[in-house]
Amino acid sequence: CCRPLAQLSHDLDRIGLEAVLVWQGRLKFRMHVSIVASSPPSQTDAFQWSDESDCQVMAERMAEGLRPMLTQGQTVYIELHGTLGAGKTTFTRHLLRALGVGGRIKSPTYAVVEPHEAGDLSIWHFDFYRFDDPREWEDAGFRDLFASPGLKLAEWPDKAAGVLPVADLAIRIDTETDESRLVTGTAHTATGLALLRDA
Repeated sequence: CCRPLAQLSHDLDRIGLEAVLVWQGRLKFRMHVSIVASSPPSQTDAFQWSDESDCQVMAERMAEGLRPMLTQGQTVYIELHGTLGAGKTTFTRHLLRALGVGGRIKSPTYAVVEPHEAGDLSIWHFDFYRFDDPREWEDAGFRDLFASPGLKLAEWPDKAAGVLPVADLAIRIDTETDESRLVTGTAHTATGLALLRDA
């Protein structure tokens, strides 16, 4: 019975992955990327969401790591990648609820940005799906929003790739054939690395 696990561990090690048992028999995969001294830290972890409750658990864990950062006035930027219906907005709703946002949380598809507050925490949820004019970045004051303290969550960031800063954490959600989700988180900064460890 142990041979398949040993083989899996060996195969993962060969490609730079490590399997970590997180809870209730679930595995988290961690990829170690070599870091050059002048480069920001980079790490990729993969998670499996069997259903929405797994999404909620990850969001709640991440919120625990985010709260002290935001309370101290940090700027945190998280990108959400995935096809329509993959779960980007669902994850965002769970994350915002876990941070204490009350009321209706809707996707800002038409407004591009939806501001939220949770006590003294400032949060902006962006959806760049319909973003097609880089001048809008300046005209709408998005540059100032991204420079201000608080959490910025962006769906469809590829549509605004030329103007967005480097994300602290990029989360990709892919739908599997059985409707579960393969979730890949890539940290591009020390802040993102801390959030990824909390997830």
